[in-house]
Amino acid sequence: MLVKICGITTREAAEVAFTSGADFIGFVFAESKRKISPEAARDISRALPASVKKVGVFVNETIDKMVEIAEIVGLDYIQLHGDEPADIAAALPYKIIKAFSVTKENLAAIESYPCDYYLLDSPMGEYRGGNGITFDWTMIDHLAIPHEKILLAGGLNADNIIEAIKLTNPAGVDVSSGVETNGIKDHTKIKQFIKLAVSNRKDETIDNLHNAR
Repeated sequence: MLVKICGITTREAAEVAFTSGADFIGFVFAESKRKISPEAARDISRALPASVKKVGVFVNETIDKMVEIAEIVGLDYIQLHGDEPADIAAALPYKIIKAFSVTKENLAAIESYPCDYYLLDSPMGEYRGGNGITFDWTMIDHLAIPHEKILLAGGLNADNIIEAIKLTNPAGVDVSSGVETNGIKDHTKIKQFIKLAVSNRKDETIDNLHNAR
Protein backbone atom coordinates (compact mmCIF):
# COMPACT_ATOMS: atom_id res chain seq x y z
CA MET A 1 0.00 0.00 0.00
CA LEU A 2 1.53 3.26 -1.17
CA VAL A 3 1.05 6.40 0.91
CA LYS A 4 1.16 9.99 -0.31
CA ILE A 5 1.20 12.89 2.15
CA CYS A 6 0.16 15.98 0.24
CA GLY A 7 0.27 19.68 1.01
CA ILE A 8 3.69 19.56 2.67
CA THR A 9 5.03 23.02 3.52
CA THR A 10 7.74 22.37 6.11
CA ARG A 11 10.88 20.28 6.26
CA GLU A 12 9.82 18.92 9.66
CA ALA A 13 6.53 17.54 8.32
CA ALA A 14 8.32 16.04 5.33
CA GLU A 15 10.84 14.30 7.59
CA VAL A 16 8.10 12.87 9.79
CA ALA A 17 6.31 11.61 6.68
CA PHE A 18 9.25 9.82 5.08
CA THR A 19 10.65 8.42 8.33
CA SER A 20 7.19 7.01 9.06
CA GLY A 21 7.06 5.26 5.69
CA ALA A 22 5.48 7.65 3.16
CA ASP A 23 6.22 6.84 -0.49
CA PHE A 24 5.20 10.21 -1.98
CA ILE A 25 5.47 13.78 -0.74
CA GLY A 26 3.17 16.30 -2.41
CA PHE A 27 3.86 20.00 -2.93
CA VAL A 28 0.98 22.25 -3.98
CA PHE A 29 1.83 24.93 -6.54
CA ALA A 30 -1.76 25.95 -7.26
CA GLU A 31 -3.89 28.42 -5.30
CA SER A 32 -4.45 26.81 -1.92
CA LYS A 33 -3.90 27.43 1.76
CA ARG A 34 -1.11 24.85 1.36
CA LYS A 35 0.58 26.57 -1.59
CA ILE A 36 4.38 26.55 -1.45
CA SER A 37 7.00 28.38 -3.50
CA PRO A 38 9.24 26.35 -5.81
CA GLU A 39 12.29 27.51 -3.86
CA ALA A 40 10.89 26.36 -0.51
CA ALA A 41 9.82 23.04 -2.03
CA ARG A 42 13.31 22.63 -3.49
CA ASP A 43 14.90 23.04 -0.07
CA ILE A 44 12.59 20.42 1.42
CA SER A 45 13.06 18.09 -1.55
CA ARG A 46 16.85 18.15 -1.17
CA ALA A 47 16.48 16.81 2.37
CA LEU A 48 14.46 13.80 1.21
CA PRO A 49 15.95 10.45 0.17
CA ALA A 50 15.68 9.45 -3.49
CA SER A 51 13.32 6.64 -2.51
CA VAL A 52 10.63 9.19 -1.61
CA LYS A 53 8.97 10.45 -4.77
CA LYS A 54 8.35 14.17 -5.00
CA VAL A 55 5.03 15.21 -6.55
CA GLY A 56 4.09 18.67 -7.76
CA VAL A 57 0.37 19.51 -7.74
CA PHE A 58 -0.81 21.90 -10.45
CA VAL A 59 -4.21 23.21 -11.58
CA ASN A 60 -4.61 24.26 -15.22
CA GLU A 61 -1.00 25.46 -15.41
CA THR A 62 1.00 25.84 -18.64
CA ILE A 63 3.35 23.07 -19.70
CA ASP A 64 6.35 25.41 -19.65
CA LYS A 65 5.63 26.57 -16.11
CA MET A 66 5.13 23.04 -14.81
CA VAL A 67 8.39 21.87 -16.35
CA GLU A 68 10.22 24.91 -14.99
CA ILE A 69 9.00 24.26 -11.45
CA ALA A 70 9.63 20.52 -11.77
CA GLU A 71 13.27 21.21 -12.67
CA ILE A 72 13.73 23.67 -9.80
CA VAL A 73 12.26 21.31 -7.21
CA GLY A 74 13.48 18.00 -8.60
CA LEU A 75 10.03 16.50 -9.03
CA ASP A 76 9.46 12.86 -9.93
CA TYR A 77 5.75 13.22 -10.72
CA ILE A 78 3.45 15.96 -11.91
CA GLN A 79 -0.08 15.80 -10.54
CA LEU A 80 -2.67 17.42 -12.77
CA HIS A 81 -5.52 18.54 -10.55
CA GLY A 82 -7.51 20.71 -12.92
CA ASP A 83 -9.26 20.33 -16.28
CA GLU A 84 -6.12 19.40 -18.21
CA PRO A 85 -6.85 17.52 -21.46
CA ALA A 86 -5.02 14.30 -22.28
CA ASP A 87 -2.60 16.00 -24.67
CA ILE A 88 -1.20 18.05 -21.75
CA ALA A 89 -0.33 14.86 -19.90
CA ALA A 90 1.20 13.35 -23.02
CA ALA A 91 3.40 16.41 -23.60
CA LEU A 92 4.93 16.46 -20.11
CA PRO A 93 8.31 14.68 -19.73
CA TYR A 94 7.36 13.40 -16.26
CA LYS A 95 5.30 10.62 -14.77
CA ILE A 96 1.71 11.76 -14.37
CA ILE A 97 -0.84 11.51 -11.59
CA LYS A 98 -4.23 12.75 -12.78
CA ALA A 99 -6.78 13.74 -10.18
CA PHE A 100 -10.47 13.23 -10.85
CA SER A 101 -13.53 14.20 -8.86
CA VAL A 102 -15.49 10.97 -8.83
CA THR A 103 -18.99 11.61 -10.12
CA LYS A 104 -21.24 9.62 -12.44
CA GLU A 105 -20.58 12.21 -15.13
CA ASN A 106 -16.80 11.74 -14.88
CA LEU A 107 -16.59 7.96 -15.09
CA ALA A 108 -15.99 7.78 -18.85
CA ALA A 109 -13.39 10.59 -18.80
CA ILE A 110 -11.46 8.85 -16.02
CA GLU A 111 -11.17 5.57 -17.93
CA SER A 112 -9.78 7.13 -21.10
CA TYR A 113 -7.12 9.41 -19.56
CA PRO A 114 -3.42 8.53 -20.05
CA CYS A 115 -1.56 8.61 -16.72
CA ASP A 116 0.58 6.56 -14.38
CA TYR A 117 -1.86 6.87 -11.49
CA TYR A 118 -5.52 7.88 -11.27
CA LEU A 119 -6.06 9.92 -8.10
CA LEU A 120 -9.73 9.51 -7.27
CA ASP A 121 -10.95 12.42 -5.17
CA SER A 122 -14.16 13.95 -3.87
CA PRO A 123 -16.24 16.51 -5.75
CA MET A 124 -14.72 19.97 -5.59
CA GLY A 125 -15.14 22.26 -2.60
CA GLU A 126 -13.51 25.65 -2.10
CA TYR A 127 -10.29 24.21 -3.54
CA ARG A 128 -9.59 21.31 -5.84
CA GLY A 129 -8.65 18.66 -3.31
CA GLY A 130 -7.79 18.91 0.36
CA ASN A 131 -11.38 19.59 1.36
CA GLY A 132 -11.68 16.70 3.80
CA ILE A 133 -14.78 15.17 2.21
CA THR A 134 -15.21 11.53 1.20
CA PHE A 135 -17.11 10.30 -1.86
CA ASP A 136 -19.11 7.15 -2.56
CA TRP A 137 -16.31 4.57 -2.67
CA THR A 138 -18.57 1.98 -4.31
CA MET A 139 -18.43 4.03 -7.52
CA ILE A 140 -14.89 2.75 -8.06
CA ASP A 141 -16.39 -0.66 -8.83
CA HIS A 142 -17.86 0.82 -12.00
CA LEU A 143 -14.49 1.99 -13.34
CA ALA A 144 -12.69 -0.09 -15.95
CA ILE A 145 -9.21 0.84 -14.76
CA PRO A 146 -6.68 -1.37 -12.96
CA HIS A 147 -6.70 -0.99 -9.19
CA GLU A 148 -2.91 -1.04 -9.18
CA LYS A 149 -3.09 2.42 -10.77
CA ILE A 150 -5.59 3.92 -8.31
CA LEU A 151 -4.65 6.35 -5.55
CA LEU A 152 -7.61 6.96 -3.25
CA ALA A 153 -8.09 10.48 -1.85
CA GLY A 154 -10.79 12.64 -0.35
CA GLY A 155 -11.59 12.86 3.34
CA LEU A 156 -9.27 10.06 4.45
CA ASN A 157 -8.08 10.00 8.06
CA ALA A 158 -7.06 7.56 10.77
CA ASP A 159 -10.71 6.77 11.54
CA ASN A 160 -11.69 5.60 8.04
CA ILE A 161 -8.46 4.57 6.28
CA ILE A 162 -8.74 0.83 7.05
CA GLU A 163 -12.34 0.67 5.84
CA ALA A 164 -11.48 2.70 2.73
CA ILE A 165 -8.64 0.37 1.76
CA LYS A 166 -10.74 -2.76 2.32
CA LEU A 167 -13.62 -1.42 0.23
CA THR A 168 -11.62 -0.03 -2.69
CA ASN A 169 -8.36 -2.04 -2.78
CA PRO A 170 -6.30 0.83 -4.28
CA ALA A 171 -2.59 0.87 -5.05
CA GLY A 172 -2.22 3.70 -2.59
CA VAL A 173 -3.87 6.42 -0.54
CA ASP A 174 -3.45 10.19 -0.51
CA VAL A 175 -4.09 12.43 2.47
CA SER A 176 -3.77 16.13 3.26
CA SER A 177 -6.38 17.67 5.58
CA GLY A 178 -6.86 14.32 7.32
CA VAL A 179 -3.44 14.65 8.95
CA GLU A 180 -3.84 18.29 10.00
CA THR A 181 -4.95 20.10 13.13
CA ASN A 182 -6.26 23.62 12.62
CA GLY A 183 -4.97 23.59 9.05
CA ILE A 184 -1.40 22.65 10.01
CA LYS A 185 0.25 19.27 9.42
CA ASP A 186 0.06 17.34 12.68
CA HIS A 187 3.10 15.09 13.14
CA THR A 188 1.24 12.65 15.38
CA LYS A 189 -1.60 12.30 12.88
CA ILE A 190 0.87 11.76 10.03
CA LYS A 191 2.55 8.93 11.94
CA GLN A 192 -0.77 7.36 12.90
CA PHE A 193 -2.22 7.53 9.40
CA ILE A 194 0.85 6.02 7.76
CA LYS A 195 1.07 3.27 10.38
CA LEU A 196 -2.52 2.23 9.72
CA ALA A 197 -2.17 2.43 5.94
CA VAL A 198 1.10 0.52 5.67
CA SER A 199 -0.19 -2.21 7.99
CA ASN A 200 -1.97 -3.42 4.86
CA ARG A 201 1.41 -4.06 3.24
CA LYS A 202 1.86 -6.98 5.62
CA ASP A 203 -1.57 -8.31 4.72
CA GLU A 204 -0.73 -8.01 1.02
CA THR A 205 2.50 -9.93 1.50
CA ILE A 206 0.66 -12.75 3.26
CA ASP A 207 -2.01 -12.83 0.55
CA ASN A 208 0.64 -12.99 -2.16
CA LEU A 209 2.34 -15.91 -0.44
CA HIS A 210 -0.93 -17.81 -0.22
CA ASN A 211 -1.70 -17.06 -3.88
CA ALA A 212 1.75 -18.28 -4.93
CA ARG A 213 1.00 -21.62 -3.31
